[in-house]
Amino acid sequence: MDPSQVRVLPKLDTSAGHTFKQPSKRINEGQDVTEFLSSKAYVDLMTFLLQLNRSLFPTKLSDGTVQSYSLNSEVVEYSAPVRQLQQLLSKLEAILDEAPPDTGPRRFGNVAFRRWYEVVESRATSLLEECLSKEILQTPSSEPGSPTAEVELLAYFLGSWGSPQRLDYGTGHELSFLAFLAGIWKLHGFPQNSPGVEERAIVLGVIQPYLELVRTIIKRYTLEPAGSHGVWGLDDHSFIPYIFGSAQLAPAISESDRIPEEGSLPNAPAPGGVAKANIVERERRDNLYFSAIGFIYDVKRGPFWEHSPMLYDISGIQAGWAKINKGMIKMYNAEVLSKFPVVQHFPFGSLFSWERDPNAPPPAASAHTTATMRRTDEPTKTSSAPQPEASGTRAPWASTKAPGLTTNVPRVPTSALPDTSRLPPGPMGPTRAPWATSQSAGPAPTGDTASGGHVATKAPWAK
Repeated sequence: MDPSQVRVLPKLDTSAGHTFKQPSKRINEGQDVTEFLSSKAYVDLMTFLLQLNRSLFPTKLSDGTVQSYSLNSEVVEYSAPVRQLQQLLSKLEAILDEAPPDTGPRRFGNVAFRRWYEVVESRATSLLEECLSKEILQTPSSEPGSPTAEVELLAYFLGSWGSPQRLDYGTGHELSFLAFLAGIWKLHGFPQNSPGVEERAIVLGVIQPYLELVRTIIKRYTLEPAGSHGVWGLDDHSFIPYIFGSAQLAPAISESDRIPEEGSLPNAPAPGGVAKANIVERERRDNLYFSAIGFIYDVKRGPFWEHSPMLYDISGIQAGWAKINKGMIKMYNAEVLSKFPVVQHFPFGSLFSWERDPNAPPPAASAHTTATMRRTDEPTKTSSAPQPEASGTRAPWASTKAPGLTTNVPRVPTSALPDTSRLPPGPMGPTRAPWATSQSAGPAPTGDTASGGHVATKAPWAK
């Protein structure tokens, strides 16, 4: 594969003229999701995600050895912008002391989170100005009277920490932080290094500390999951650590190699290790995937297969971490970027534009977007009459469908995606809802013995 075919998120050419604007909500109903999947914003977000993902794959060195990249890898050097972002995260963590959790019984999230968020919101401009260069924040618009780049970065920054109204956090907020970093990239905020060098520093030096801070916030204020499928989803709060963490354990590649579709790094822990607490505790210090699994162990009790059946099912994949990585990217498109409850609050400006990508095919409506993606502020109708089966959170054994009923997600416009050789083969949509495939009860795929029979969930690619 020609290295020139590996797409990198393009940076703004401000000399050619660019007008910044206040990001605004554009996804108001289900059909808008198909428009989003054809937008320039979608292509840019996926380009950046794939760019970061590739950088975490171990590297084949010229002397025949392999260099892998753990969370504490000494070979990853942090640039000045990365260290400034680390300083920003440290300042946010320090603000936690100003908003101690309220005591007393409560059913949902701790309202003290609202105080923390209010402090962060009130100081957001000064925090960014202290930790990001003036050249980045004050990148001017070519149109007089228009705002600078700061107004757009601020929107994604504030969207990264959960909802103070709903007292929840989920993958939509995680997506906002990804956009915040991608916006800094587009504004020339990171140095131009060899391919993968700065990307690795961003993931290991910024995204992982961000995830750790978010986990602290979730536990401190008992934030609810946002847009979660509950037990039948991948994870209550996060998704991208499973993408990057599986890349860390995949086979090594050279700069000119395609992303492998199967196999693992020699001596990598087996995927089935996620069901063993001692292995998770050992590996969570070095790997994003196991770090995310470790957080689940911190906050949930009971057998792993019972509270995290999707991750348990994936742990039985025999084709290695590269197969898991490929499936996670496909699943991210289906379960995050294609879901109205997740992306409905994402704002669009000039850095991430609602404008249609010229290479995107015409958006096609689907039963998923037209029937199951209603506005969340619509009143819920109650009726004793039988309701049609939705493509939402279903137990894996409840797979009986009426003839002709579809649970497909919107078709993702793969022709709009960069470097499709790095994506799962074939169209990324429609994919089956992972919980819509029932399996008979049987032994644990990892060889572990679970107490009592259970019905294994099945990711559509976990075969």
